[in-house]
Amino acid sequence: MPIVNVIIPAFNEEDSIAKVIAEIPDMVSEIIVVNNNSTDNTVSVAQKAGATVLTETNKGYGYACLKGLSHIASLNKTPDIIVFLDGDYSDYPGELTKVIHPIIHKNIDLVIGARVPQLREKDAITPQQIFGNWLACWLMKLFFKARFTDLGPFRAIKYDKLLGLKMEDKTYGWTVEMQLKALKQNLSYTEIPVHYKKRIGVSKVSGTIKGAIFAGVKILTWIFKYSLK
Repeated sequence: MPIVNVIIPAFNEEDSIAKVIAEIPDMVSEIIVVNNNSTDNTVSVAQKAGATVLTETNKGYGYACLKGLSHIASLNKTPDIIVFLDGDYSDYPGELTKVIHPIIHKNIDLVIGARVPQLREKDAITPQQIFGNWLACWLMKLFFKARFTDLGPFRAIKYDKLLGLKMEDKTYGWTVEMQLKALKQNLSYTEIPVHYKKRIGVSKVSGTIKGAIFAGVKILTWIFKYSLK
């Protein structure tokens, strides 16, 4: 079996993080929770649940992901596959096995867990998220003939391919940056339908007008930046 590590960015997720960790399949070698300046008990809860806990004081989803990758780069034996998963319990961690299946059995480079309507709990995604996902994927199809239908954060990628992307976004553009760079580098990719439920707690992005607008601007900026290259 390949070595699989999971990175979970977390900001004030004390009520959900233990549930997420508990449902991650045993095949995972290391669960890395990146505390992104939490003011609650996220750190102690995650540690008690058995995760490796790092702290990134710069707020931002991308900052947290890059912190996790920095830790992985320092390991004596690096993983074959990296899985990114949110800490709010909106995803079903047990579906990790089907998300990594195309990488193991079909040699696919990148797999996106697509939050398809038929597997999505009612109101689990806000209208602005639905529209933003549709617009971003439509633009990627227009500019790059991409087949993406979602920017879902539950995703898996070969570690060596991820390093080759040279990820740089520090905030909300992380997911779309990965997909755009995968397209530019002609990586193989696919989507796997995953279940999605209402998160525990309030979203730091879609839960506020400021967060939703900032995320939208970052995503569109990345798309138009790459369309001009």
